[in-house]
Amino acid sequence: MERRMIAPCFMDDTFDCLRRHGVDVQPLLAQVGLPPEISEPISSEQYGALWRAVARNMDDEFFGEGARPMRAGSFALLCHAILSTETLGHALKRALKFLRVVLDDPHGELVVEDGQAQIVLKDAGDVRSAFAYRTFWIIVHGINCWLVGRRLPIRWVDFRCSAPPVGTDYRLFFGAPVRFDQPQTRLVFDAEFLQLPPIRDERALGDFLRHAPANILVRYRHDVGLSAFVREKLRAAAPAAWPSIELLAGRLRMSAPTLRRRLQLEGQTYRSIKDEVRRALAIEALLEGRIGVADLATDLGFSEPSAFHRAFRKWTGLSPARFRRDAAKTIEPAT
Repeated sequence: MERRMIAPCFMDDTFDCLRRHGVDVQPLLAQVGLPPEISEPISSEQYGALWRAVARNMDDEFFGEGARPMRAGSFALLCHAILSTETLGHALKRALKFLRVVLDDPHGELVVEDGQAQIVLKDAGDVRSAFAYRTFWIIVHGINCWLVGRRLPIRWVDFRCSAPPVGTDYRLFFGAPVRFDQPQTRLVFDAEFLQLPPIRDERALGDFLRHAPANILVRYRHDVGLSAFVREKLRAAAPAAWPSIELLAGRLRMSAPTLRRRLQLEGQTYRSIKDEVRRALAIEALLEGRIGVADLATDLGFSEPSAFHRAFRKWTGLSPARFRRDAAKTIEPAT
């Protein structure tokens, strides 16, 4: 699938949501120039136009999935509300408080422990759809990434609800392990990012809002940009064969400083990408149970099992053995 595109299964989720709320989909599709049947990926700009059309039609920027409607204009006010914050953690708390006032439910709470920042979603009523929860994550994670000017890597995502008929797009979208039928809905990332300073101002916000929400749909996805290309190259080789940044830059026909600078613009470093890929490979192997921990440490390029144990505990807050024992069978490894 091309970069910066929205998969048909995501569209199916959207249509199912709208029909549940009694919205006639066809006039909206015609209004934004989309065909009556969506069988191929559409651009983020097209989906963004559809999202805006839905918001105008329903006077709800949350597709009717909240306890109260997120009235048109709420997203812009949310962005204004976080501009004056001092850190990402400050902004996140303010954003969650704003959305609690607007939506009532679902509402998010920030929980920080063991080096992890967890945005835990609460529901006063019945479990909502995966689409509702993912829309919440798109809004919150999207504006957080924009505010600090970089992608914030996600460790994993849990959903209280069951998996939708087509769940593959969920793990591809988040670029992290995804679990369904869990005790709570949560998105987990490294707590150290909470100290990042906001870099946006009112002028930047004006440009951001002119292109929203299309720009938060794909701009900070894990599968977009040079960092995604580097990630794919690493996934295709054994960790022991991973090139140095100088060698990789040469293969990409650029200098190492240029590669570092371009990755930095995407909020990444070569080291952070390698750690991210190692973490994904480790989680997949542990869940599949196809290899012992000592052998896995060697395969991932660690000098000794104890180094792998320390790294894995930093990644997940658990030892490899504890993670394998506690993980739900419904987990979907990142690809």
